[in-house]
Amino acid sequence: MSTFMANPSKLERKWYIIDAANKPLGRVAAQAASILRGKHKPEFTPHVDCGDHVIIINAEKAVLTGKKLDQKVYYRHTGYVGGLKEVGYRKLMADRPEFAMTKAIKGMLPHNTIGANSMKRLRVYKGAEHDHEAQKPEMWNLEIK
Repeated sequence: MSTFMANPSKLERKWYIIDAANKPLGRVAAQAASILRGKHKPEFTPHVDCGDHVIIINAEKAVLTGKKLDQKVYYRHTGYVGGLKEVGYRKLMADRPEFAMTKAIKGMLPHNTIGANSMKRLRVYKGAEHDHEAQKPEMWNLEIK
């Protein structure tokens, strides 16, 4: 018996919707990263990009547990001397919740071309409406605690 290796040209990619309303941001991000990677499929192969498309709705209603809203900070650097910028997650979740969700998911994917290609299949929306009805997406039915 030989080991099964997924062939990228023969993969069927499905579309899934994850509703992030009243769910922890990290748990939703972990589930989305797993779907984008393809780990929910029996034909998962680590060196092949075999994941599905993910649509996350209601990103603004995702919650951060504990004191993360006040203590967690997003840092970036402009490239100039003294150019370190910081934004607290309370302000980030109020202004750009899609970015916070995307950043969490990106950190959970491999940092190589497979992870970069997986990120292209992620769509995050602030509210409940999305533009992908033509792809006939299914609601992700497994429980996110």
